[in-house]
Amino acid sequence: MSIVAASPWSAAPRDRRLGRARVLVLVWLATTVCTSLVMPGIGLLEERRPLWVVLGALGIGAFTVASAGAVHGAVTPWTPARTRRAWTLALVGTAVASLALVAPVGPGRWATWAWVGAGVVGVAPLLVTWRWVVVVASVCTAVSVVVAGVVGGSPVHALVVTGAIGLSVAAVNWAPVWMWALLLDADAGRDARARLAAGEERLRFARDVHDLLGHSLTVIALKAELVARLPAGDPGVRDEAGQIQRLATTALAEVRQAVHAYRTVDLHEEVAAVRQVLDSAGVRCTVVGEAADLPPDAAARLAPVLREAVTNVLRHSRATWCRVEVGVDAADERGAATGADGATAVLTVRNDGVDARTADAHSSGLDGAAARLADAGGRLRAERRGDEFLLRASVPVAAAAPVAGGESVTAEGGAP
Repeated sequence: MSIVAASPWSAAPRDRRLGRARVLVLVWLATTVCTSLVMPGIGLLEERRPLWVVLGALGIGAFTVASAGAVHGAVTPWTPARTRRAWTLALVGTAVASLALVAPVGPGRWATWAWVGAGVVGVAPLLVTWRWVVVVASVCTAVSVVVAGVVGGSPVHALVVTGAIGLSVAAVNWAPVWMWALLLDADAGRDARARLAAGEERLRFARDVHDLLGHSLTVIALKAELVARLPAGDPGVRDEAGQIQRLATTALAEVRQAVHAYRTVDLHEEVAAVRQVLDSAGVRCTVVGEAADLPPDAAARLAPVLREAVTNVLRHSRATWCRVEVGVDAADERGAATGADGATAVLTVRNDGVDARTADAHSSGLDGAAARLADAGGRLRAERRGDEFLLRASVPVAAAAPVAGGESVTAEGGAP
């Protein structure tokens, strides 16, 4: 089994850095594999019989194509398993066929097939475990020595080429693929941590709702069962029905209060929550300013914007860092329209890792946040600068109630 084939990835990574790392690994492997396969070609130059030149070229070419396919599948874990198996079987088949097509080429003058055997050993760590690499190396070395004895070559030369050089090429090929597997595992772990953090938040909300409704609904069900057993004219029916109504009204009020509390999370608490979520997702989070110093009304307006901004960071980018700034701007560009002294509460979120292919120029979440800010006389600006994204939200510190004629969102570039 391949090193990378054991990875949990089943689709191509969205991170461009991982894509570049994969290309680098492919170039590295192509260089080493092609270098090792150029050596059998020297045997064609030493061959004087035209028929064996053609047969040898056919065998070496087929083996080269099969090697390239097997190596590509080894560093492309989202390749279907059936395709990887097909390329591996093709490599085995062309290696066996090369015994008849390549071994007689350049007899006594060049260890042609020994270099093919070294190529087999060189790609083995990308396809099988190291225990099987030892088996493959031993079998190929033994076959190479036998072939050298049959065609009149040097068994010692064949032993050195297939055994020693083949294992050296195997180590050189294995190192970058091992690093590539580590990168994939690290990126998959980052996504898993983000999903785990979101799952924990859902579980916490579910527990809160259960604690609020569990007791009330149980009592309502028992009283409803009691009412069903009472005779139609029993005066106790009216009392029990009234209690059921009061219990249901209380439960509904508690649920509304809980949901309202989730919707209007304090900005200070929201900053702490998003820092934890980003850290768990492997994104370095830096917070500048103290959210607790902002006026409560303005902070409550900015908290949903922060939540939506961080959601976009996790969904639409492959960020490695995120910077959150909160504070009060006494000389906002909107001047007198923001209040008596023109002061505004400002939230700025900046991150890297924006991919133009996944950027959303019309994020519904940001549109909704912009509309809510506009109702309070605030403003939301979104701007993409290369692979960085900047979101700036501002709201008047005196905006305790909606302000008529608020300005709508200004978006420059796409949401991440």
